[in-house]
Amino acid sequence: MVKVLISDKLSPAAVAIFKERGIEADVKTGLTPAELRAIIGEYDGLAIRSATKVTREVLEAAPRLKVVGRAGIGVDNVDVKAATSRGVVVMNTPFGNAITTAEHAIAMMFALARQLPEATVSTKGGKWEKNRFMGVELTAKTLGLIGCGNIGSIVADRAVGLKMKVLAYDPYLTEARAVQLGVEKAELDTVLAKADFITLHTPLTDATRNLISREALAKTRKGVRIVNCARGGLVDEAALYDALKSGHVAGAALDVFETEPATSSPLFELENVICTPHLGAATTEAQENVALQVAEQISDFLLTGSVTNALNMPSVSAEEAPRLRPYMDLCRLLGGFAGQLTSAREGSIRRVLVEYEGAAAALNHRPLGAAVLAGLLGPVMEGVNMVSAPVLARDHGIEVSEATHDRVGDYQTLVRITVTTDQLTRSVAGTLIGNNRPRLVEIKGIKVEADFAPHMLYVTNKDKPGFIGRFGMTLADAGVNIATFHLGRAAQGEDAICLVSTDGDTPDEVLAKVRALPLVTQATTLSF
Repeated sequence: MVKVLISDKLSPAAVAIFKERGIEADVKTGLTPAELRAIIGEYDGLAIRSATKVTREVLEAAPRLKVVGRAGIGVDNVDVKAATSRGVVVMNTPFGNAITTAEHAIAMMFALARQLPEATVSTKGGKWEKNRFMGVELTAKTLGLIGCGNIGSIVADRAVGLKMKVLAYDPYLTEARAVQLGVEKAELDTVLAKADFITLHTPLTDATRNLISREALAKTRKGVRIVNCARGGLVDEAALYDALKSGHVAGAALDVFETEPATSSPLFELENVICTPHLGAATTEAQENVALQVAEQISDFLLTGSVTNALNMPSVSAEEAPRLRPYMDLCRLLGGFAGQLTSAREGSIRRVLVEYEGAAAALNHRPLGAAVLAGLLGPVMEGVNMVSAPVLARDHGIEVSEATHDRVGDYQTLVRITVTTDQLTRSVAGTLIGNNRPRLVEIKGIKVEADFAPHMLYVTNKDKPGFIGRFGMTLADAGVNIATFHLGRAAQGEDAICLVSTDGDTPDEVLAKVRALPLVTQATTLSF
């Protein structure tokens, strides 16, 4: 019999769904890591929230496990890479708590504007300090929105309803989508300089960590108020403390912290700081929604093989999976390659064209296109997957099209994606070697034969003598070992490409040295 373990607290309705579908569901919450490892081998599915840590050790103790379902968005508590290597599908529920999280941000903004927590403590303490708590109105104030995806767009909608002016910074927000939302698209420095309130709605990545840094805070207007209900680590907490103490920042409302549980912090000492214990998704409706969704998704996968909201596997039917899976990998990798090369300074992505040649032209292209978008948007959008990626692309006004060519060129099968931003158009193409191994064969029209690797360094340069030697010595002097080295050029003396796989990450200081080399026009680290 198919068995599922529910190791975190879920709605009883979720348990009922499993039982109605003929799946045995055991509810065992509060397990220690050792206790979880001792019993996980009995189960085909695991339903969790944020408390259970699905580590490599847990996965290694689970030979029957086929799927992990996270009731919520973030999967920081799941070793997705280890799950993938063991063939375990990891699912989440990316849209079940969006409204709740957005509403919490709005509530925090109101509380901050009117000093509600401090006034409550004062009044309950027997005081009547009416003149002490002089708040500010939200009407006619400028809200700076950092991140305008699913949750951010809901906050924008509510803020516009409150008659606020909304400035939105999001590299993937198009002018058309901004007009639709009633917001003004702006650069980050503009948002920082003009906003009376700033709310954050971005994932935590290497690019967004400490996005609100000491330098960023210095660019804000005096008296700004900051709300973070997204991810801890987006705000430099030490810098925020100093800005609050100095009076430059009038107040902050934080639902998330760099270290959680956050049981102590210098910020807790300040009256002009509101803190909640990661309550963004903590409403009855949200908990019910994500619990029901994860139960349905796990049940469908275990009983029919269908995959929904998967983070590490494309959503396809059981019949299509064997044939499409290698193409899914290829499309995801090509999208990820293009996405990592696309920087914020190039502007918003406007259009994506996916072309299929040869054998690829005869396939079901919908999941392949979704895999491309998931790879393309993944570097900047948290929790994006094959189900959510097309919706996110549409919401951000990205025009997606496809073309098929029955012709067979240099390769029996080929997939090419062309990404157009505000500043440029870039294409990458790949094929399958041995019908199952993805291989990169073209970048910006330049032929390059290379396998995808966990750690890569992409460099564009002018084709002149001496570059390869200087580049190789730069990496060697820094102790960066080259695993493979691939070259390509448009023509003699013109644009050239160097694609290197390394045995580990290339440190930022080494990347800076590569960028400073003569003839280099771009240098970017890539990871897959």
